[in-house]
Amino acid sequence: MADTNNAGAKIPADIAALSFEEALAQLQELVKRLEKGDNKLDDAIRSYERGALLKRHCELKLREAQMKVEKIVLGADGSVGTQPADLE
Repeated sequence: MADTNNAGAKIPADIAALSFEEALAQLQELVKRLEKGDNKLDDAIRSYERGALLKRHCELKLREAQMKVEKIVLGADGSVGTQPADLE
């Protein structure tokens, strides 16, 4: 099942299956091609749309990682523990 963004647009399964690093690499490659300006308009629009989905997927992956991050805290008695990081 593909992830969705807040607007409800589905991220295609081929993008949802990518790791953060893979999606970021594809996004960077798309940006390079679009910056060259050699694409036909229809191809550029498709690339832009795919780039937007890749960007959204990367954002979701980063949020997932942030939710997993914990910070180390020192208790009043000197004990060491963890608690969810306040990243916002």
